[in-house]
Amino acid sequence: MTGALMVLIGYLAGSLSTGIIVARLMGLGDPREDGSGNPGATNLLRLGGRSAAAATLLGDALKGVVPVLAGHALGLSDAMLALIGLAAFLGHLYPVFFGFRGGKGIATGLGVLMAWSWLVGLGVMLSWLVVAALMRMSSLAALISFALAPLYALLITGSRSLAAAAAVMALLTTWRHRSNIRRIARGEEPRIGRR
Repeated sequence: MTGALMVLIGYLAGSLSTGIIVARLMGLGDPREDGSGNPGATNLLRLGGRSAAAATLLGDALKGVVPVLAGHALGLSDAMLALIGLAAFLGHLYPVFFGFRGGKGIATGLGVLMAWSWLVGLGVMLSWLVVAALMRMSSLAALISFALAPLYALLITGSRSLAAAAAVMALLTTWRHRSNIRRIARGEEPRIGRR
């Protein structure tokens, strides 16, 4: 029962769309209707500047971190921690409080990975930085770094449950970035540092 309750809490925590909340508090409107249409930190940077982006990034990451760490504190198994993290990630993508229209999940997913194992999270962050530095595309860096997350989870933690959940997150990340993938294929995806 405790595990099932924590999975539900994870989903509800993930459903608190930080970007939408920050935008409303700052009078920026609905980020799902402006800019890129995504309530993530990148779009909030465009719409409200660095403070809006930073608040969104921090809030989205904490949605992944807090439920998983609570599960750790309760002594739950890796399988339950995997489900809690996946629930928080799904809550961000499909938030019950905001019409199931959420973001792409990068910050929340990274928060989940960091809470599972800081080394897994670090590996994903370093992978993002390397790809971003080489290719100058944030979306491509996110896709590649999350595709590597299951391998990192398996090698670092030895947990098949965490690796399987990371694989699901990687697949969902790819799905949520399908418009970016089409732009990358056409050579139209914006480069970091360029408008």
